[in-house]
Amino acid sequence: MGRLPLLLALLVLAGCGGAAREQAPAGDADAAGAPDLGGPPPPSLTHGWKTDFSQHSVPFSEIQSGGPPKDGIPPIDAPRFLPVGEVDFLEPREPVIEVEVGGVARAYPIQILMWHEIVNDEIAGVPVSVTFCPLCNTAIVFDRRLEGGVLDFGTTGNLRHSDLVMYDRQTESWWQQFGGEGIVGQHTGRRLERVPARIVAWEEFRDNFPDGEVLSRETGHRRDYGRNPYVGYDDVDRPPFFPVPNADDDRLPPKERVVFLERGDEAVAVPYSVLRERGTVELELAGSTLEVRWREGVASPLSGGGIAEGRDVGAAEV
Repeated sequence: MGRLPLLLALLVLAGCGGAAREQAPAGDADAAGAPDLGGPPPPSLTHGWKTDFSQHSVPFSEIQSGGPPKDGIPPIDAPRFLPVGEVDFLEPREPVIEVEVGGVARAYPIQILMWHEIVNDEIAGVPVSVTFCPLCNTAIVFDRRLEGGVLDFGTTGNLRHSDLVMYDRQTESWWQQFGGEGIVGQHTGRRLERVPARIVAWEEFRDNFPDGEVLSRETGHRRDYGRNPYVGYDDVDRPPFFPVPNADDDRLPPKERVVFLERGDEAVAVPYSVLRERGTVELELAGSTLEVRWREGVASPLSGGGIAEGRDVGAAEV
C-alpha cells in the first residue's frame, strides 16, 4: 500500500465536467464579483422547452447539442427486474451499476444504460434515478426527492463539458449529471443528493447478492443491448468527441479513468493507472484518511464492439 502525494492527486478532470466551482478568468466577472454568464440562449437551445431560461448558473455557450433531441435517448420509467438466478444475458466480466438501499440490492447493466442513460426507479421506498453518461463513463445515482416533491428525469439531448445534461419533467429545469446540480431553470443552484453506487463485474454482484434483482432487457424499447455504439471511445490518448475545459492539461491522457473524491471544498482524482500499479492508495482529504482499492476483472463498456468483449479496466472502491 502506498500513500499518494496530494500534489499528484489534485488533478483537473478534463474528460467530463460540470464543476460548479470553476473560477471565472480575470475580467469575466461583474462589479459584484459574479461570473459573466454571457448573453441569452440561442433559439436552437430553447425551442420546444418550457424551461425558465432567465435562471442559469453557467453560460449557455457551454451547452451544446449532442445530436439526439429531447428524450431522443429515452429514459426507462417503468423498469422491470429479474431475480439473479434467472439472468442469462450477462457475461461474468460485464459491468453493472450496483445499488443497495434499505437491504434491497439491484444491478443495472451498462449494456442497457448505454442506450437509455437514465432509469427512474424506486428502491425500498426511495425514489432514485440511476444515470450513466457513456462519454464520461460516469455512473451516478441520485435521490429524486427535492423540497417535498419527487422529480422524474429525462435526457435533454445536450451536453456540457462532454457530460450528460438531464432535465426534470416537473419544471423542465436542466441538471448536470456530473455533480447533480441544477444549471438552468427553476432549480438552478440546487443539488440532488447522491445514493452510494459503484460499477462492478456481473459475477461479483451475482456472488455477493444471490437474492438481488437485475434490470431486465424488457424496457419497452427495441435496442441492440450488448453492443457498444462507441467502439474505441475509451482510447486514453484520443480526445473526447466534444470540447471540454482544460483540454491542454497534459498531466494525464485525455480519457484516463480516475476515481473522483470530493468532500466539502476539496476534491481529488486518483488515476486508474496509479491504482493498477499499486493496488491500494491511501490519501488525506478534508481531514479524513481514505483508502482507494483497485481490482481486476471488469470489462470496459467502451472499447470493443460488444460490451462483454471490452478490455479489462478493473474497478475501484473507497
